[in-house]
Amino acid sequence: MGRYLGLIALALALGGCGASAPERPETAAQVVSTQSIPASMRGIEAKQLFGAKPRGSQQSPRPYGSYAKGCLAGGAALPESGPTWQAMRLSRNRNWGHPETVDFLQKLSRFAASQPGWAGLYIGDISQPRGGPMLSGHRSHQMGMDADIWLLPPKRLNLSRGERESLSAVSMRRANGAFTNDKWTRQHHEIIKAAAKDPRTARIFIFPGAKVRMCKDETGDRSWLRKVRPWWGHHYHFHVRLKCPSGARGCVNQSPPPAGDGCDDAQQWVDNILNPPPPDPNAPAPKPRRELTMQDLPAQCIAVLQSE
Repeated sequence: MGRYLGLIALALALGGCGASAPERPETAAQVVSTQSIPASMRGIEAKQLFGAKPRGSQQSPRPYGSYAKGCLAGGAALPESGPTWQAMRLSRNRNWGHPETVDFLQKLSRFAASQPGWAGLYIGDISQPRGGPMLSGHRSHQMGMDADIWLLPPKRLNLSRGERESLSAVSMRRANGAFTNDKWTRQHHEIIKAAAKDPRTARIFIFPGAKVRMCKDETGDRSWLRKVRPWWGHHYHFHVRLKCPSGARGCVNQSPPPAGDGCDDAQQWVDNILNPPPPDPNAPAPKPRRELTMQDLPAQCIAVLQSE
């Protein structure tokens, strides 16, 4: 019960569906001193500095820091449209990632296009051009190794820019996330399975009812289910988190998921949704979220911002 209440408090503190999934360790980034930060960057929220950059840095591709305290050198843009994908919400300029992430998404979209009723994938937020804290929404997605993939099956891949701003994703949950609704299909199962089986994938976050449904429906190899983790929100999209690229010094991986397929844990989430425990009057109130500054990020992020 205490663990569940703690998750509720954390979810509320992070802001619901727009929040990032938890990571451990939170960071092992090289912290910088205030004196080493250029005067032009001092006293400014890091999200304002990174959000102002319209394109990637002229550096070799490399993620620095951790998923929620990091940045991205040499980011590559996922092309706005391709034969089996379209990037959505282009006004956000969040279709940037490490080249491994771009390759992963293109590969997965080709698999999705082989599924009945799917033309490919609609890709949501990846990262800003140089990663870092975002102007709004996510607390993760900071080093180009996270991506949100819409659960809405694309019927066509020639959406205009305006349509990509106005088209709504579709929720797949029922009963506050305890179950999938009638829009969930076997194709969703197979696409998430393909994403999880890619060796580059560290975790996939999706609402609890979807994880339980996949646990019940999978009759073959179940090892991939270990990577699929229940988390609040994530019923309009699923969130893929990739491992640090091989040899990427300065990039901090999330700890591996617990052993096993994680199905019992997901069922516990569902049970707690259906029968929530009473509030704990002694539970601490969530702490206000502090905006990150450059002092919170790896030292390399200064050069990422200063690069052409």
